[in-house]
Amino acid sequence: MKNWRNLILAIAGFTLLAGCTTNPYTGESQAGKAGIYGGVGAVTGALIGAATSSKKDRGKGALIGAAVGGAAGGGYGYYVDTQEAKLRQTLQGTGVQVQRNGNDLKLIMPGNITFASNSADISSGFYGTLNSLVLTFKEFDKNGIDIVGHTDSTGSLELNQNLSNRRAQSVAAYLSGNGVQASRISAYGAGPSQPIASNANEAGRAQNRRVEINLRPL
Repeated sequence: MKNWRNLILAIAGFTLLAGCTTNPYTGESQAGKAGIYGGVGAVTGALIGAATSSKKDRGKGALIGAAVGGAAGGGYGYYVDTQEAKLRQTLQGTGVQVQRNGNDLKLIMPGNITFASNSADISSGFYGTLNSLVLTFKEFDKNGIDIVGHTDSTGSLELNQNLSNRRAQSVAAYLSGNGVQASRISAYGAGPSQPIASNANEAGRAQNRRVEINLRPL
């Protein structure tokens, strides 16, 4: 039993080390998220393989399970790594932030570059950024695209809810109108209900006025 447990630990360590890379777009050394996913997949697969094998074949079962689990986990991790790098490169200097949390990517688009005040009409200067996103979303088509509009707390709740919804719908309509599959897209407004800064001052209110695009596995 001790031997196959040691084997599982060795598999996880090797997979993680193999996934360590330098991001070609950011220059950052990363314990490769692909390596992390691969390591998790390998350990999970190895445990299942060992548990479902006879006592004398547990080592062999662990190896087979690790190979299958590592490939599945690392494959999607590499996909997200590549997509994240492409988005960071494409959106550099646009004012759009790229955040990552596990398998999910979030794009934060400040209101001052996306829409005029109290308007759901996309600013003319933002079309170039949206066109770049269209190309990226077509290239990386394994994600659902959840678009959420947000406002500050100034004005009535009804006004803000309606405005945030119309802004999210405007972005969704632009993406689908330019060839991104509508079946991948959802859009809704959150109004002022999800602030990321204080609404007590203008700097905070400016941060709260935004549109977010959440990319998640389909």
